[in-house]
Amino acid sequence: MTGPRTAVRRTVRSRARSAAIAAFVVLAATVPAAAGAAGTQEVDAALPYTCLFPSGQQPATVRVSAAFPERVAPGEPIEPSDVTTTVELPEPAVADLTALGASAVRAATRLSVGVAQGEATAEATWRGGTEPTPLTPTGPLTLNATGDVPSVTGRRAGELTMTAGGFALDLALTTSDGGSTDPASVTVDCTLADEAPDGGRLATVQVGTDEEGPAGTPSGAPSASPSASGTPGEPTDEPAERQGERAPKVTEPAPDGAAAAERKAPPCKYDDKYPAGPMSLNAYITGYSNVNKLDGAALVPPFCTLITQGEPEFEFFPDFSGAYIRQHSTADLYYQQRKETPPFQGTFLTFDFTPTTATMVLEQTGPMTIDSNGTTDFVFTSTDTYVRAPVVLRVTSLKVNGTPLDVGAECRTRTSLVSPEPDPEKYPGDHLVLHGRGEQVTGEPATGYLLLSGGPLTGEVTIPAFTGCGTAEGENLDRLLTASVSGPGNYVKQIQGQACYVFAEEPNPDECTPDRQPLEIPVAER
Repeated sequence: MTGPRTAVRRTVRSRARSAAIAAFVVLAATVPAAAGAAGTQEVDAALPYTCLFPSGQQPATVRVSAAFPERVAPGEPIEPSDVTTTVELPEPAVADLTALGASAVRAATRLSVGVAQGEATAEATWRGGTEPTPLTPTGPLTLNATGDVPSVTGRRAGELTMTAGGFALDLALTTSDGGSTDPASVTVDCTLADEAPDGGRLATVQVGTDEEGPAGTPSGAPSASPSASGTPGEPTDEPAERQGERAPKVTEPAPDGAAAAERKAPPCKYDDKYPAGPMSLNAYITGYSNVNKLDGAALVPPFCTLITQGEPEFEFFPDFSGAYIRQHSTADLYYQQRKETPPFQGTFLTFDFTPTTATMVLEQTGPMTIDSNGTTDFVFTSTDTYVRAPVVLRVTSLKVNGTPLDVGAECRTRTSLVSPEPDPEKYPGDHLVLHGRGEQVTGEPATGYLLLSGGPLTGEVTIPAFTGCGTAEGENLDRLLTASVSGPGNYVKQIQGQACYVFAEEPNPDECTPDRQPLEIPVAER
């Protein structure tokens, strides 16, 4: 478990399996709303899907509503707005969730959208999230997901179409007492039904003017390209790779709405203050942390972790049929030569009606450890990894209903964030605990979390009371933050990317940038 490794595939959530297929009918067609503003087309499409739940395949309705421009200039991005994905789950599917002990569910949605201009195609993923929704003993369940979606830019003139494809739900389940079910989440995959109106087409946007032909040539000019409607034109000897050059460009949204190209992770490299050693790794981590009292989640953007990997220890079974594996490593958060994350923002409705935006930092206050323990029979290996980090939450700025409040320079939680500790005698004190499990069959890709290849780490934390918030001249804000934020049962899910082994003579180009920073910047998952 030392040295540079090839990246392995991370967690593949367990998929629901069944043999029954339910009949399904089309409920509504895609209809542009006549009341839309000039130059804008509003779409509300009710699409039939078949979804794979634990009890079997069930029909579900996915309603997609969004606003699109009717026309854009060549090179101008098409930015869908007011996107809402509403999922209606039938009663048997809800019964599957309550059978797991769930009393509420929060969903993250993923809709594959095909983008086409003639024969040139691309694919975008529309992601959304819902608020926690209570489950009822009977009846269907409706989940409303919202979120920013990618923009699309046509590379030539002509009609550009967007068509719904596969759909997936990541369902985070909680019990009546605020805990997690076992399993804590269920992933449901859905397939668009054959009866979907217009094949699931959501919108058609004209790129350029009607007088322009393909590639912007005047109407009537000779062209070997496909027509704007998607009907192939005259035969062409154009190489196949040129088709990819004409494919519409899909640009993922950044958290602040900027283009993905503008989104950056902070530097993550060793320096004179923190020199690398022969067992040094670095990796990016990102994820979400729930705040139960505010019914929301804060996104922690990618941050740098510098890791000193420990030597693995093996203890063979008496009959040599296998062995125990143990590895102890240490790590530090690292941002601008300080042991902390970059600042990040969270906006919530305090007391259910007041918008509150806080800028926060996680500060490491003691040694951060990574302990991996597992077994192997030399064919199958399983490993449980526990990351323990003493970190306080510091608030650097606060706005309540748009009004800035001076929190001072020392506004933070009284102690570290606290998680349930599976071994309190060995690991005393207050600290965050995250757990990841990895499994691998020899010769096959690994699943789950491994220190080198990364993956999901989950846990639960209590946010302590706040102290030092406010100034001598202003109001003491300790009680406001403690009443609105502090409390137990806050679910945390962090995703570690592939680690870079920095001490190699030549950095592995599959893991590291040329200047020995982590190549992979992970994407947060709910």
